[in-house]
Amino acid sequence: MTTLTAAFRAAKIPRTLPPKRREAAASGDPSARAAKGKAPPPWCVYLIASSRIPRTYVGVTTDFPRRLRQHNGELKGGAKAASAGRPWNLACLVEGFVSRSEACEFESKWKNISRKMARKRTEHSVESVLQHRQAALSKVETCMDCSHLQIKWHSS
Repeated sequence: MTTLTAAFRAAKIPRTLPPKRREAAASGDPSARAAKGKAPPPWCVYLIASSRIPRTYVGVTTDFPRRLRQHNGELKGGAKAASAGRPWNLACLVEGFVSRSEACEFESKWKNISRKMARKRTEHSVESVLQHRQAALSKVETCMDCSHLQIKWHSS
């Protein structure tokens, strides 16, 4: 007696896979050419500052306006660590990264240097926290090639 699965195994319809990107481009498929010609989204590292408490947050994204709305709770998907500081304002935007990995490396260095630097405990204000991040960013610039990056500080 044959089992049910053995009977249906023979009746399977062969599945055809979509052509690989290279094959589709060679065949003249316009959708493949459009996907290939599309530039990857530009990565940026951002620093946001809370308007309520002396706290900042550094992150990476390809769409900063959307990401800020997420952090402020207007859209789903903001980082849980940032929920306590709402509302957030842009303090600094670093653009010009060639890849996500380069942006993430920059973000990581900025955070690590900020963590390791001594802080002035006398004043607890948003301005003092931003000065601390700015000093850390200056140190990042000395240990990484940042000549191709655009660093824009925003005053609120």
